[in-house]
Amino acid sequence: MQVVSISSLKGGVGKTSVTTGLASAALAAGIPTLVVDLDPHADATTALGVQRGGQLDIGRMLKSPRKAKLPENVASSSWVSNGSSGGKLDVAVGSAFTGIYDRPDLGRRDLRRLSAVLAGTTNYELILVDCPPSLNGLTRMAWSASDRVVLVAEPGLFSVAGTERTMRAIQLFRQEFAPHLAPAGIVANRVRSGSAEHTFRLSEMESMFGELLLTPHIPEQANWQQIQGAAHSVHHWPGDSAKNSAKLFDALLQSLLQSQPASRNRQQR
Repeated sequence: MQVVSISSLKGGVGKTSVTTGLASAALAAGIPTLVVDLDPHADATTALGVQRGGQLDIGRMLKSPRKAKLPENVASSSWVSNGSSGGKLDVAVGSAFTGIYDRPDLGRRDLRRLSAVLAGTTNYELILVDCPPSLNGLTRMAWSASDRVVLVAEPGLFSVAGTERTMRAIQLFRQEFAPHLAPAGIVANRVRSGSAEHTFRLSEMESMFGELLLTPHIPEQANWQQIQGAAHSVHHWPGDSAKNSAKLFDALLQSLLQSQPASRNRQQR
């Protein structure tokens, strides 16, 4: 089982879109996957078409992590019933309640809360954690529970600078809290092929980050908000644009999985 945090210290770069795109690719590939919606806005929960029931949201599971029964409190994405793959895609439902942990002063014990919730989980091959766009408690909690971090960036000045800051933050976090953690790579998202600025920034990112800049890049897609608003998997959305995006996320997921280290026992964290 691999636990991967999807992170960015700059908002508005499409972090949740990348999370749901990778989840769509995993579902299409038949990879049992759990999405942990750690962002208090809970946008991933909405995009994955979760019908809220009596299950505990992830915030309340974090409150009593060693008593939380994760298998009983996940919700199935509606993508499973709407698609034809018959795969497994569950969601640890997001809520504003997680915001109580999004503070800069969490101690080591609090940083292990998500690790404790996930401990012993064997139902999934891949866990994707959608983090809030900050370096407060929730992101640090996610990093502590993760094997790798995927960084999402637009090819723009402020986003590239934010990615460089995030890389430095990962290095510092590894030294102090999580020596097992490593960057899985950087996803260039919302790329406009006709933009001279984007071409320049992509070249800059290649020189700055080298092989950590994952391929393929994800182009800007006009109907992405429509797909998310309909709570639909990109792999089952009609049209050539969606089909092309689905293929890109398939390739991106494959690149991500090939870069993963050997799985470790979560109980040891």
